[in-house]
Amino acid sequence: MSKTFYHFLMKYRHPAPKDDISRFANEAYEDHSFPKTAYEYDEVSSYLELNGSYPESMSLFDEVWQLYILSES
Repeated sequence: MSKTFYHFLMKYRHPAPKDDISRFANEAYEDHSFPKTAYEYDEVSSYLELNGSYPESMSLFDEVWQLYILSES
């Protein structure tokens, strides 16, 4: 994979988010501890699970992860 998950996610950032993915991207951008160099699902997933401010449902993360995998294949 050429892009990290964080780099992929940043294309969804928007100053006035209109959907859950944009809100997630904005939150990740504001979080200085987000694993910006991660390429692995487990690393990002573990971080999100341990930091309660992230998607209320991990299914959103799973959805975005699938978009990431598709874009990088």
